[in-house]
Amino acid sequence: MPSMRRTGRRSRRALLLAMSGVRVKDEELARLGLTLPGFVERSEVIASLPSLGLLTLAAHTPEGWEVEYRELDAVTEADVAQLVDGRYDVIAVSSLAARVLDAYALADRLRAEGVTVVLGGLHASALPDEAAQHADSVVQGEGELLWPALLHDLDEGRLRPRYSARSGASPAFRLEDARAPRYDLLDIGRYNRLTLQTTRGCPLACTFCAASRLISPYKRKPIPLIRRELDAIVEVWPRPFIELADDNTFVQKPWARELARLFAEYNARRTHAIAWFTETDISVADDPELLDLLAEANCAELLIGLESTDPAALRAAEPRGFKAAERARYVDSVGRIQERGIPVNGCFVLGFDEDDGGVFERTLAFARECDLAEVQITVLTPFPGTALHRALAAQGRLLRPVFWDACTLFDVTFRPARMSVEELERGFRWLMGELYSPEETARRRSRFRRATRARRGRHAQP
Repeated sequence: MPSMRRTGRRSRRALLLAMSGVRVKDEELARLGLTLPGFVERSEVIASLPSLGLLTLAAHTPEGWEVEYRELDAVTEADVAQLVDGRYDVIAVSSLAARVLDAYALADRLRAEGVTVVLGGLHASALPDEAAQHADSVVQGEGELLWPALLHDLDEGRLRPRYSARSGASPAFRLEDARAPRYDLLDIGRYNRLTLQTTRGCPLACTFCAASRLISPYKRKPIPLIRRELDAIVEVWPRPFIELADDNTFVQKPWARELARLFAEYNARRTHAIAWFTETDISVADDPELLDLLAEANCAELLIGLESTDPAALRAAEPRGFKAAERARYVDSVGRIQERGIPVNGCFVLGFDEDDGGVFERTLAFARECDLAEVQITVLTPFPGTALHRALAAQGRLLRPVFWDACTLFDVTFRPARMSVEELERGFRWLMGELYSPEETARRRSRFRRATRARRGRHAQP
């Protein structure tokens, strides 16, 4: 590679580019989704999120570099020409698996025009050799320490083909050294919420989960740094709605209570309280003090991976046995959370080897039994890098060796054990139609509101 060393006559420029938008491959499912209020609302939420990983890299960009952030959905010739004309010293592209083939195609076009391209993110971290075929360099794993090193090497004309946080050659990144993401790079008007990360990784070992294992072991961010990031968000958006970009926020309960107190104290000094939500496991229901603090802190929703109604499926999916042991208490646990006025979005996965054709009706009945305020269903998806992917590949059950564009969480990518591909697709469409119909969506929300009012009435009595 020719030397990229600069003489100081112009600033070096980096573009951080996120491939946004995910398209369901199942055309019938896509058409159905457009008519379902609950599903459409959740889809719009996901589509509107900025890339927190790239905004974090922007914060760790060294002096002497100008950094920009951009998102692309459908890539046009005009987009390619504009990127080339931007005369960036490097374009770093991050993509989820469902858009990585588009990211590869864009990277190939840019490199053919002489642009230096770096690929990173979950998929590139799982399959760095594949990503390397389309990039000048690949960032694998946590990028906070790797990105400055990469830019230094690029400036010196000795860019390496791979920068890995998983090789043991680089020190592990400490969240104590985290910098506030560059929210100021965003056009805030494009988003209905912003993301903030308070923990990274998850101590559970679900076979289908990519995020917690591919990037980092479980660790927590210091509370003062989270306060600083809240300040950074409010500076660009005075009345934000915040999603915590965590895999499992409330694992460590004493720290979790401190986090809830932070939100409560932060909101107490504001005219307009910040609403926020996060993802965690069902054990949050076992800490009454934490639940009370979350209600006080204006927690708008908890996404909880209930995963399945079947204890055998839970044991297979999470070998440590935590979720299977909790299964008998799901209904009671959800009730204790929602009694505080905190909606639970119960998340279910369809397609486990233990699932037969009756799983769809069982899931619908159980969601109603739990009286969940919201429900999220997805198809079991063997993301590369997961134990599930390794198992299905070894068993010869993957429908295609390269199926990344179908990693949407709504498309079937493997042969189920106890039903056909078509049965899983039909059953999933049926369940979606039932759960997200206008009538069922209204019923859930009405029952949740009545339950919340009833609790407030009980507590108001002397």
